[in-house]
Amino acid sequence: MKATEILSSEHRIIEQVLECLERMAARVESGGALVEEDARSAVDFFRNFADRCHHGKEEAHLFPAMEAKGFPRNGGPTGVMLHEHDLGRGHVRGMEAAIAAAGAGDAQARQKFARHARAYVDLLRQHIEKEDHCLFRMADEAMTAEDQEALLAAFERVEAEEMGTGSHEKYLGLADQLADHYGVPRALVAADGSSKRCGCGH
Repeated sequence: MKATEILSSEHRIIEQVLECLERMAARVESGGALVEEDARSAVDFFRNFADRCHHGKEEAHLFPAMEAKGFPRNGGPTGVMLHEHDLGRGHVRGMEAAIAAAGAGDAQARQKFARHARAYVDLLRQHIEKEDHCLFRMADEAMTAEDQEALLAAFERVEAEEMGTGSHEKYLGLADQLADHYGVPRALVAADGSSKRCGCGH
């Protein structure tokens, strides 16, 4: 398995929760209540699974490996991805800041949550599209088999040392709870076509 296949399969789980977030925003926009617990779960997922784990693998390992192969950061593909990661963090902070008041029924806070949620969903869907269909292909063409093995080992260290035992399973479970609550299909197939929930051995 290639390191990019792990990242691509993680994208499917992230997309699952993005669809849940989109449905939360639509409910709020139509005058419905924001379920505070669900909103906090979504923010937790995006902050820890999507950003700390998934983006962490890219920023600490994939992007430097690509830059070592000659891809420039300034004005190059990894620089664009890093900028979009930062934009996403801003929207997650915006959602989190609005949750308590929005959950209590404050109309302005509900609209703030929905606005950041919509912007985050749009940003990440486009970001994922760029990575799956452009960036990862460039990476795979540049990497040797030894490079791929080194990245896989580094990704395992992220899971074990930075995220901690059981963390990945926790967030896969959270993603499924939200999906079931909002009527979103679960992402069942990994990027390599296997029946595993993700490509990381979990």
